[in-house]
Amino acid sequence: MTRRVTVSAALGVVAVCAVALTACGPSTPDYQSIWSTTPTTTTTTSAGAEPLIPFSEYLERIGVSGAPVSPAKLTDLTVDVPTPAGWQPYVNANLSPGTRTIAKGDTYPTAMIIVFELNGDFDVAKALKHADADAKMSENFRELNASDADFRGFPSSMIEGSYDLNGQRMQSYNRIVIATGTPVRPGVPGQRYLVQLTVTSFADEAQANGPDIEKIIKGFTVAAK
Repeated sequence: MTRRVTVSAALGVVAVCAVALTACGPSTPDYQSIWSTTPTTTTTTSAGAEPLIPFSEYLERIGVSGAPVSPAKLTDLTVDVPTPAGWQPYVNANLSPGTRTIAKGDTYPTAMIIVFELNGDFDVAKALKHADADAKMSENFRELNASDADFRGFPSSMIEGSYDLNGQRMQSYNRIVIATGTPVRPGVPGQRYLVQLTVTSFADEAQANGPDIEKIIKGFTVAAK
């Protein structure tokens, strides 16, 4: 039986390195720190605005649970990205089992895919309004691009921007897709998944890495089998 946990707890086991992938250790930030270098507490951006909370915390509050799934083990959904020349798979014990990461060399740029099997009924459109909160809560975040348009037929939210992380200016593209797999039999709804792609580069190297990053983003595939 698949172990069900709150999405906040499940996402919390996804770890990334703060600066160099080879320097990963026990204090590596969790999922909620991919974008933010500050504690994941409720934040208000301006007077009268709705407080910002991490997306995983929002899902937990509305009763959504989930379990991480390796993209390679999905039987009802295809999730994949191309691997540009010079990039290679990256494996680290600090990353949640099933996380797919590719990197160029032993540091940034990186591209990471995580997939969670979701359990619980919720308003997808309303939930996705909170999907960019982690980005907006990051230190000195500056939005460069954003979209709430569907992605390959699935509800989605995308945000791209720059921010400060451990004394470095970073630039990231982050897309969250709420996808539905092929039903196992007629009349039964397909399984719902949270699929996230995060592509991160040092900001001063983003232009040089642009062709590779664009290839990954354009080649990102989420499709029912």
